[in-house]
Amino acid sequence: MITTTRFFARELLKNGDKRARIWRERVMQTGSCECGAVRFRITGPMRAVIACHCTQCRKTSGHYWAATSVPRKALMITRADGLKWFCSSDHARRGFCAGCGASLFWEEDGSGQISIGAGTLDQKTGLRCEKHIFVADKGDYYDIPEHMSY
Repeated sequence: MITTTRFFARELLKNGDKRARIWRERVMQTGSCECGAVRFRITGPMRAVIACHCTQCRKTSGHYWAATSVPRKALMITRADGLKWFCSSDHARRGFCAGCGASLFWEEDGSGQISIGAGTLDQKTGLRCEKHIFVADKGDYYDIPEHMSY
């Protein structure tokens, strides 16, 4: 599906068709946990990847957590058999698979946005890591390129 949609949008752009923007925004990404008990679909553009080095992200992922983000309404959970939510603070929750343990989502209360683990997406995204945050909390066993630290 995604390949066909991207091809169609590319053809529209090549021919100068204004519908290309509309098709591009409807490009769909799919993703899942490792065991498949949680599956989801994203419709629309995704934010660049941000790598979070806070202690909570390091504890839930085993390293830092790299995630994109979309408006909550752009994410559709298509299979939720294993989806569990954990209130990781007084203002946010994390979605993970109870079967395989995959970290999938981070959602701040009332933000209208949801972060999605970049590694959980099925297709190539074209996204790049834009920045690293909470670098003061990072592990001491790795370095971050200085130009990407915020």
